[in-house]
Amino acid sequence: MILSSKIETYLQAVTPDSPAVLRDMETYAREKDFPIVGPQVGRVLYQMALATKARKILELGSGFGYSAYWFSLAARSKGVITMTDGNKANKRRAFDYFKRAGLQSQFDFHVGDALKVAGKLSGPFDIVFNDIDKHEYPRTIDLAAARLKKGGLFITDNLLWSGRVCEKKKDADTEAIVEFTRDLYQDSRFLTTVLPIRDGVGLSLRL
Repeated sequence: MILSSKIETYLQAVTPDSPAVLRDMETYAREKDFPIVGPQVGRVLYQMALATKARKILELGSGFGYSAYWFSLAARSKGVITMTDGNKANKRRAFDYFKRAGLQSQFDFHVGDALKVAGKLSGPFDIVFNDIDKHEYPRTIDLAAARLKKGGLFITDNLLWSGRVCEKKKDADTEAIVEFTRDLYQDSRFLTTVLPIRDGVGLSLRL
């Protein structure tokens, strides 16, 4: 855990419950041990999309649609959310949740490698959300910079990686996250901050 257990418990207690379908998604994630950003980060995604009036959103790694759901709450009927995941079953499950919730956004779900899919898209996007396999993180910086509008946001999950980024001995995934974070902070195309909530969320403004 990044924060103390008392702080985590407090934040969970004061965070309002998610809408019913989102709660079902959270239950499914717990039961299947499927990684999702969770309600605290979900609310950050929702806030950022609202604050920037985001309409075109690209997700690098969408799973079964949890983060896209939060983006859709902000973008509503004007939203076009391009999603990527390698599993057809996740696409089916995502659209089932979206239908049940009556979400109004347009969802363009590509089954396949996120980087290959995104490489064929020109943008510009208002938000690029990054949650792919961690060893691929360094490859996403140039991709996002080329496809974000000026003033757009590049949002990345898992930048604290359960604290493993602080350990002396790092595996390949952890090394890639550290490399990505250092490169992103030094990249003149972005203004970056890492928020230490949940597992660490990177917010990078495209300059």
